[in-house]
Amino acid sequence: MLNYSVDAEGIANVELDYPGKSQNILNAASIGAYAEAMQKALADPAVKGIVVASAKKDFIAGGDLAELAGATDAAAFHAAISGTHKLMRGIELGGKPVAAAFNGSALGGGMEIALGCHYRVAADNPKARFGFPEVTLGLLPGAGGTQRVPRLVGMQAAAPLLMEGKRIKAAEALKIGLIHAVVEVGAERTAARQWVMDAIASGSKPLQPWDAKGSKIPGGGPNTPGGMQMLMAANAMLREKTYDNYPAPKHILSCVYEGLSTNLDTGLAIEARYFTNLVMSPVSKNMIRSLFFGMQEANKLASRPADVPLQKYSKVGMLGAGMMGAGIAMCTAQAGVEVVLLDTTQEAAEKGKAYAAKQWGKQVARGRMTQEAADALLARIKPTADYADLKGCELVIEAVFEKREIKAEVTKKAEAVIGGDAIFASNTSTLPITGLAEASARPANFIGLHFFSPAEKMPLVEIIVGKATSDATLARSMDYVRAIAKTPIVVNDSRGFYTSRVFGTYVSEGMALLEEGVPPALIDKAGLMAGMPVGPLALADEVSIELVHKIARQTRADLGAAYVERAADRVAAKMVAELGRLGRKSGAGFYDYPAEGPKHLWPGLGEHFRARVGAGDTAIPTVDEIIERLILVQSVETVRCLEEKVLRAPIDADVGAILGWGYPPFRGGPIGWLHTLGAPAAVAALDRLAERHGPRFAAPKILRDMAAKGERFYP
Repeated sequence: MLNYSVDAEGIANVELDYPGKSQNILNAASIGAYAEAMQKALADPAVKGIVVASAKKDFIAGGDLAELAGATDAAAFHAAISGTHKLMRGIELGGKPVAAAFNGSALGGGMEIALGCHYRVAADNPKARFGFPEVTLGLLPGAGGTQRVPRLVGMQAAAPLLMEGKRIKAAEALKIGLIHAVVEVGAERTAARQWVMDAIASGSKPLQPWDAKGSKIPGGGPNTPGGMQMLMAANAMLREKTYDNYPAPKHILSCVYEGLSTNLDTGLAIEARYFTNLVMSPVSKNMIRSLFFGMQEANKLASRPADVPLQKYSKVGMLGAGMMGAGIAMCTAQAGVEVVLLDTTQEAAEKGKAYAAKQWGKQVARGRMTQEAADALLARIKPTADYADLKGCELVIEAVFEKREIKAEVTKKAEAVIGGDAIFASNTSTLPITGLAEASARPANFIGLHFFSPAEKMPLVEIIVGKATSDATLARSMDYVRAIAKTPIVVNDSRGFYTSRVFGTYVSEGMALLEEGVPPALIDKAGLMAGMPVGPLALADEVSIELVHKIARQTRADLGAAYVERAADRVAAKMVAELGRLGRKSGAGFYDYPAEGPKHLWPGLGEHFRARVGAGDTAIPTVDEIIERLILVQSVETVRCLEEKVLRAPIDADVGAILGWGYPPFRGGPIGWLHTLGAPAAVAALDRLAERHGPRFAAPKILRDMAAKGERFYP
């Protein structure tokens, strides 16, 4: 766990070195080893001071999330955290100078361990970051961070570190007072040791700022005018942003207010209670499972077919230079790959490159990229209208209009030029890949790569495997997705695949509520309160009501008599065909979009969709009832995707929902939410909704079987 030695001058060197891992992490074992070493050094008369450092490339990456996710005994966990607080207070008040040397990043619990030392020095490592990312996983800094950080740097400077999980570079950490010195790489241990030697020579007892007589919180405490103003503003902003769905930032504010109103030891006791509450909550367990472990497995390509050699890309073709095609071209160029950006005319292709130039130009203007770097990226994009330029591409992606005939035409033209082992991918969001592959001369090399808009920013790519798609094509496509720094999920072919199919249920349910006479403002506000980033009607405007209408017409044509009309089909048809309101792109949808001023709900909605009045079945549903429908309609459709083998694993569903359409992470994902509710409660709720609102809420057999057997989706 660590290396311990004492040199001739009586300086104990405690070097953290977690076995079998590339980074140091904090868990019961490593904290136990650290406690043993520090207590040994403090008790040894021959030891005059202590330097804490790391044998890894970073100091400490943070806490062991597997241990936190698996914690179920609140009393035992609280006792362990209180023990860690006692250890760190013993180090602070032990009478011997202790310095921490950062060769790289110190995050979360690692930074808290360092805050328990009297002095912190960092190497001038451009990759190193310092901060407390716990809040992004539904937790708070539970090893004293909520108490030491604001006492050290002030509440104002502490807020973005604690409440937002902001990670800062060494220079900024030095500026705000989180660390004491920055030295050249390799000199950090020498600098830490020198400070310890100087502290020993001074003969004075080392003390932390909060233990010094008459110490004050920089900028004022929570009960000063400035402190009260800051806390009130933070509380209001938090409520507006999260609708109280995320307890972690609220608990952090409580720790700061309550803890800083008293002494450090009482503040630590307060923090321990709030931290234990969060660790035991389903919110943190959902977020750790989906946002950390699920994402980690996806980014590691855990489901990649074995025995397929790694595919490296040097040239990729992009058919369609609209916003989507240009965005995909940007991602590819940023990966160091040459891109052929093809459209029907040279002018159209040039517009796609101009879009990329505009987006990178914004980064240059903000100081996030140099002009030279932007120019180098643009040089990798070759706009063209000539299919012959696709020669040599290892992969071609089409992002043309959602019409089978057009997609078939570009498939044949591209395959006439590219090599026999090249991959052809479709960026379709709804059309089945197996059907599109019929136009291909090599369907084994045909696959779906569904990007999300804007492609240069959205992190998810849904990889769709057609009936004829080979494992080699899947593996090589996953290599491309990782090369462009996106997170992949793999699904099997079906209409709408997974993301479009389930995302559409949220929008459709909002339209159904509108047709039922629920006030549109209430529908969209309930969507926000449910944790979704946008209300369903506003989202319909963004994706285009016209697109919803077109997809419904195409699906009706494909399925014939088997097609079941939905309320959303009728609402979309009325909005588009009768009222000419197509969505945001036309400036008129469920909302109006004035040239000056913010968007607002179209007043005419009340005329065409009469609001309910009365009691009983005609009463307006409560916000909680609307939220339940908007959330469970996504979950039940996701379970159907699992039952039909469209989805390969529950975690793919949850990662895809969170990254793809902004499903609220605190719920863990559509499957994670059912896991939180428990299968019996979920079935009962769906039965109630199905009886009242129809078969779209009917619980699938797989879920009923799980409820009967007492099974869960996750351990």
